[in-house]
Amino acid sequence: MTGGVILIILYTIALFAGFIAPYRYDHNDTDNSFHPPNWPRLHQFHLVVARYGSDNDFHYQAVANDTKPLRFFVHGDNFTLFGFIPCSIHLFGTGDDQYPTYLFGADQYGRDIFTRLLYGSQISLSIGIVGIVLSFVFGLMIGGISGYFSGATDTVIMRFCELIMSIPALYLIISLRNAFPPDMSSAKVYAMIIIILSFIGWASMARVIRGMTLSLREQQYVLAARSIGQSHLRVIVRHILPNTFSYVIVAATLSVPYYILGEVVLSFLGVGIQEPFASWGNMLTEAQDPNFLQRYPWLLAPGAAIFVTVLAFNFLGDGLRDAADTKSL
Repeated sequence: MTGGVILIILYTIALFAGFIAPYRYDHNDTDNSFHPPNWPRLHQFHLVVARYGSDNDFHYQAVANDTKPLRFFVHGDNFTLFGFIPCSIHLFGTGDDQYPTYLFGADQYGRDIFTRLLYGSQISLSIGIVGIVLSFVFGLMIGGISGYFSGATDTVIMRFCELIMSIPALYLIISLRNAFPPDMSSAKVYAMIIIILSFIGWASMARVIRGMTLSLREQQYVLAARSIGQSHLRVIVRHILPNTFSYVIVAATLSVPYYILGEVVLSFLGVGIQEPFASWGNMLTEAQDPNFLQRYPWLLAPGAAIFVTVLAFNFLGDGLRDAADTKSL
């Protein structure tokens, strides 16, 4: 339940990322490179944000008695809510770049890490959901057909599944990425990652569904449906596959982190989502430098987000698996 609540909160925040974030993902201010986290503080019953001064070596110090009130529902950078509604109202901010609201600090380009975390969640979290839907729908149908008809059909499909499962997804994406133009848009890279991860992921699901179908096809209700003349497709879709959903839901929940981590690794290696678009993977590239990591530990914020998300999915998957286990009941 805890994992489910955390995921609901994360996906809700990702849905309203443009509104919650005080800036756009590409908003940069080089005068505030590596700005430390600047949380609002309470002063005379008002939330205020302090102004920081810095030297040439990015050593920041709060300026005494120099603050600005934090306001809610302020005008700021233009963005599109839900991808098609133009907006410029943000949940909070100061409206002045001299008093930045960097809750998790800033990167080397002066971009707000909190803002980029929210925008990056839209990519990293959605890849898991879209990828798992595509691969599991395909795996359900192929596995159901293979187990229902068995014989030569089953042999051909299973050998093809084994061939697919033998392909390493990481090397396949890297190879295909190098085959495309280097200036490919992040939208196309996003689609390519989803398609390839789904293409690799459906085979293992098809094998499991095939095994369950071999057992279900001999049940009396399936034989009754066939005896009254229902088509093969209707028997598979209406009577066999629904009885595999308890397993499918659990397996899908436990498989989502694989897709999220796949995108993170690819973006971290530079073959996924490209700058200036934000994803949790390409945000972590700045944390590769030990000097940066030692002096600016807030650069690891995307790693914490990945850790919490994967852990929440695993908790939810374990809970669903226990709930669906008839032996435990």
